[in-house]
Amino acid sequence: MTQRLVGLPAPDFSMESTKNLETLEEKVSLKDYEGKWLILFFYPLDFTFVCPTEITALSDRFEEFADLDTEIIGVSTDSKFSHRAWINTPRDENGLGEIKFPLGADTTHQVSRDYGVLIEDEGVALRGLYIIDPEGIVRYQVVTDNNIGRSVDETLRVLQALQTGGLCPSDWKPGQKTL
Repeated sequence: MTQRLVGLPAPDFSMESTKNLETLEEKVSLKDYEGKWLILFFYPLDFTFVCPTEITALSDRFEEFADLDTEIIGVSTDSKFSHRAWINTPRDENGLGEIKFPLGADTTHQVSRDYGVLIEDEGVALRGLYIIDPEGIVRYQVVTDNNIGRSVDETLRVLQALQTGGLCPSDWKPGQKTL
């Protein structure tokens, strides 16, 4: 069951990843991102249909997030070996190709469980996205059905709204006044 995490410290994590694609020996952990904004997103499975559209869209716009002092981690319950194979598969063959952020391997399902997105009987995560601030507090969470891809534009808009520190009205966009 999805739980409210907004306003609370982000659940700690450490998991194997593709941070070093060659050796697969470098883990990702929450403490690695202290002092930065973090987009932590979950997806169901490697080598599926909707997932690569989201992952490659985020990767293609990675510099926009980097300009906002924000890192990105994608997470599924697949192994680091499956992640590497998917990254090494060209986009035109249902692969990811090169991406600009690591994929975390939540093979124990603990991270997905801690963030409230694990579908226990299937062993896969729902599409959950969390924006964690530089102090490690969850500032935004959205969880959707696995058939629905998320919007990079909306993720950027929400991140920028959070970074204003102000009150942002409906449909606020960067450059507009806050309340």
